Amino acid sequence: MTGLLAAAVAAPLATMAPGDAEAQQWGPGPDRRPPPPRRERVPPPRRGYYWRPGHWEWRRGRYVWMSGGWIPARPGYRYRRSDWVWRNGRWVYAPGGWYR
Repeated sequence: MTGLLAAAVAAPLATMAPGDAEAQQWGPGPDRRPPPPRRERVPPPRRGYYWRPGHWEWRRGRYVWMSGGWIPARPGYRYRRSDWVWRNGRWVYAPGGWYR
């Protein structure tokens, strides 16, 4: 029964859009602006998949480019791209994700 209860609680959380709380979990970020996004060649559409664009992540004291890729589509949801936001004198990474 506890497994079912845990699943019932976790399911709505998995569909929430990335917001301030999720961005905060990444902890302190860099104090300099991320580089502009790189241009990527987007392959032709694939049925049942969404192209997740590439983005910069902060790793070991520097920005690292993470290339885009195909992820399974979620009917009824929209995808929010990863982004960097300026908050309290630091850049904070807000990961992308699906939302209704």
